[in-house]
Amino acid sequence: MSFDQALAYLLSLGHETLTIKLGLRNTERLLAALGDPQEQFPSVQIAGTNGKGSTAIMLDSICRQAGVRTGLFTSPHLIRITERIRINGEEISPSSFARFTNEVKSAAEELLVRGELETLPTFFEHVTAIALLAFREARIELAILETGLGGRLDSTTAAGAEVVGITQIAMDHEEYLGHTLREIAAEKAAIIRPGVAAVVAPQSDEARDVIQRRAEQVGVTPIFAEDSEYPQVTSSAPQGGPMRVTFKTNFETYEDVCLGLRGRHQIENATTAIALAEGLRARGAPISREAVIRGLEQARHPGRLELWDGEPPILFDGAHNPAAAEGLRAYLDEFVSSPVTMVFGAMRDKALSEMAAALFSAAHILILTEIDNPRAARIDLLESVVPGELDRAKVHLARSPEQALQLAKELTMSPGLICVTGSLYLVGRTQEILKAAGRDLATQAG
Repeated sequence: MSFDQALAYLLSLGHETLTIKLGLRNTERLLAALGDPQEQFPSVQIAGTNGKGSTAIMLDSICRQAGVRTGLFTSPHLIRITERIRINGEEISPSSFARFTNEVKSAAEELLVRGELETLPTFFEHVTAIALLAFREARIELAILETGLGGRLDSTTAAGAEVVGITQIAMDHEEYLGHTLREIAAEKAAIIRPGVAAVVAPQSDEARDVIQRRAEQVGVTPIFAEDSEYPQVTSSAPQGGPMRVTFKTNFETYEDVCLGLRGRHQIENATTAIALAEGLRARGAPISREAVIRGLEQARHPGRLELWDGEPPILFDGAHNPAAAEGLRAYLDEFVSSPVTMVFGAMRDKALSEMAAALFSAAHILILTEIDNPRAARIDLLESVVPGELDRAKVHLARSPEQALQLAKELTMSPGLICVTGSLYLVGRTQEILKAAGRDLATQAG
């Protein structure tokens, strides 16, 4: 099976969200047929609404700085599906991805023939199994798994992680997880199981109460990474560049850390990653204070407040729900003084009115666009959520990301900045267009 054939097969299973089937049965049977690769290494599982990817990236960077051989599984990808699986910091090769896809496909089809599965596993269940197979072959020492959706019934939960983390919980994916914050929090809190070490990022009172109750039910005492006098910002660079922060825990003080990821919200994610690293240290991982500092400084997460230099510069942020949109708006208000040309596209099942209310008034020019995705919001829907008080002369429509990017370049005068946001799918497609046009992918600003 070639890489192109592997990708075509996976895509034939349907869009990973539209065809989602929450539940562990398929994944558990598939992994058993593959020899339970997840049993060959310990795992950390990270769930949450916002920040789980950044937290996973930071923890992976910390562990690699400590000399721990890691396997990192994240989603979604921006441009290449192979971005989802990294072994000791290196993206899986297309040939290896194809080989493992073929192995998972064969096992899944055999289970179906034997009647042990009623349907083929979903796209995400397949890719989770592919990642775990790759990790076993690479003889990793620790897997770091970002939950795809929810927690209780997400396929990553089948790995049986010994250490779990829960980042900020907010409203998102209500059609799958519940229509109240308590229901959503309960789905994510369910990754706390008997015997695990659990770290919880600062939460609303409602979400924290749900998490605390779950922990009590299973006999776990979680570590709550609550705000206090620490962390303290010691300095921040202009235009939202590296922020220096001092973190203090019950075990260590990490002074004047130059965070590799932009935005004040990353301080909370770093606090959670530190607590997870200390939890791993308590279980025998050789993670020093110096490794934590270097890991936080070296961490990079494409598509999340990622700034590309150029004329004009482009800021990418996949803010895809109201809480994330508010985080982006806070960053723009604090660090961006140049006129902003905002290119916005999103999925139709998102809280579009709330996202628009948070973001659109920050734009000097607003370009609404459609994404080539079956879940995408169409232009008329995006136009309908533009706040009434916004000057309509600022609003422009583009039928594709290609057209939106060209329009943004034409309308943005120096010293303006283009901000691409609303969906990681839009961010990925825009970066793909720029890459094809020859823009240097190594121009991320420091």
